Amino acid sequence: MTKKENTTPPLRKAATIILVRQKDNALEVYLLKRSSKSKFMGGLYVFPGGVVEEDDRGIETWAPHIDMPADKIGNLLGGQEFSPADALGFSIAAIRETLEEAGVLLADTKNKTQNDFANIARLRLNKDLPSSWFRTKMIQENWTLSFTRLGRWSHWITPKQMKQRFDTRFFIVFMPENQTCEPDNRETKHGIWLTPQKALEQNFSTQTPLSPPAVVTLTQLSTIPHLDALKEEIKNRSWGNPIVPRLLTSPNGPVIIEPWDPMFNEQIDAEGLSWKILPPGAPFSRIWCDKGVWKPISL
Repeated sequence: MTKKENTTPPLRKAATIILVRQKDNALEVYLLKRSSKSKFMGGLYVFPGGVVEEDDRGIETWAPHIDMPADKIGNLLGGQEFSPADALGFSIAAIRETLEEAGVLLADTKNKTQNDFANIARLRLNKDLPSSWFRTKMIQENWTLSFTRLGRWSHWITPKQMKQRFDTRFFIVFMPENQTCEPDNRETKHGIWLTPQKALEQNFSTQTPLSPPAVVTLTQLSTIPHLDALKEEIKNRSWGNPIVPRLLTSPNGPVIIEPWDPMFNEQIDAEGLSWKILPPGAPFSRIWCDKGVWKPISL
């Protein structure tokens, strides 16, 4: 009998939306706790998002239902090696998943009432909906999805050593008025608005345990003082190089090495990690899972 060969799991396309708002002169971000039954990031707080489904694709089908000319999707939401067709799929998936998980629909309010938005937020809670429900609803009721609200933030690819791997676009969106966030209580169990710094602090206290990409993203956002500064930041922001971390195993718990670590391609000693923990919000290039909580550590 031959040993089973180690194979790298296939990459699945996925999309995430970082919902932000300003409250009492402070920038806040919406986080959702994934169900503990989830096979990926179970029990951790993340941004709304999920995989790109087949119904999220198809420029000819979706073109009449977005607020951006189809020929501009690639330029405004795509990038190098990122086709207009892919840009559409990522964008539709991001909007659909944000509705399904958080109850927020990024769509034009023209010819739609507040009741229309409330009704579709209630509908997504129906456990018996077919997989194509979102596409069907958008077309039948002639919704126009707000692609112009989507801002590029980052591009993550899951480490090769993980059992499930995703090629994920992180969009950033300013929370629309007259809508509220509410978790679906299936995939997500709790939702909360927090400043980036507060979220990072609550991660350390285990009150709001964060996923590794959320720790990185919130650390980045903690340096941005207010909404106007964030709006300026994303005006001409590109996806940048894909963030493909390296995962190390150790007796004390896994360690993720980010691509900007000066020793990314070298052998790294994973000893004495508890002495290397950095304060919430400090810049970092390594993150350690300490008894289920991902904590930034120094070199």
